[in-house]
Amino acid sequence: MHGVKKQHLPQKVCVACGRPFTWRKKWERDWEQVRFCSGACRRKKAS
Repeated sequence: MHGVKKQHLPQKVCVACGRPFTWRKKWERDWEQVRFCSGACRRKKAS
């Protein structure tokens, strides 16, 4: 994903809040498994 403009990055929809979020470098290896936009949404969905 190096050298790609922000508007061209892949997007997903968070399963907890329903908002779209874009690809992040820290998710590079496991982008297919990412389901939540943040740690707060991940914790909220678990309870």
